[in-house]
Amino acid sequence: MRLEGKRAIVTGGASGFGAGIVRKFAREGAQVMVVDINHDGAMDMAEEIGGGAFGHETNVADGAQVAETVETAERLMGGVDILVNNAGVTHLPKPMEEVTEEEFDRVFAVNCKSVYLFARALAGPMKARGSGAILNLASTAGVSPRPNLSWYNASKGWMNTATKAMAVELAPHGVRVNALNPVAGETPLLSSFMGEDTPEMRAKFLSTIPLGRFSTPEDMGNAASFLCSDEASMITGVCMEVDGGRCI
Repeated sequence: MRLEGKRAIVTGGASGFGAGIVRKFAREGAQVMVVDINHDGAMDMAEEIGGGAFGHETNVADGAQVAETVETAERLMGGVDILVNNAGVTHLPKPMEEVTEEEFDRVFAVNCKSVYLFARALAGPMKARGSGAILNLASTAGVSPRPNLSWYNASKGWMNTATKAMAVELAPHGVRVNALNPVAGETPLLSSFMGEDTPEMRAKFLSTIPLGRFSTPEDMGNAASFLCSDEASMITGVCMEVDGGRCI
């Protein structure tokens, strides 16, 4: 129960790594607002975990929707102690010059702009309270990029830099900011990263991971629970690789 009494927002919480984080947070005692663009998925996840959890449909790249989401969270939970910026998208593997402007804009809107929008809405209240934990889900793609995912790689590199910049600015106010860098995992985005989900392509990806397996939602939940708990009260600005050795 390391998160007992904590109130958390988890974006992209209906599936994949987000679902693993939501489930772990609930087991550790947190009240969770499951934010996702998939309305039914958010509601189903909230019902599954119980404990005062509730779902909320949000386009995390829309400023008005993000502001309304935070207002709802503060009204229903009385405040927000933890923010997990997990929602993310990618473009299909292709040469950088073949990525369309629409694809580029979508990647940076969801992966980057959303972090700014939630920080704009929550940094003030967290600073006023003198406490808070923000966790950004980046990727090993932002540390050791794979070819043909250039603009996705860049968006995750942005997130790692944003994490450190946010940490430095918010530390004097008692707010910690960290990131996780997972390797590809069993999530809805896996086939998009690989281009095609075949045994041969999976074997190719796994050959680059020393521990020999993909990241799992449970891996992310365990790491996120620690970094957002009071046990990690001296940790800020860390971009933790949860990648089975991929970036060594």
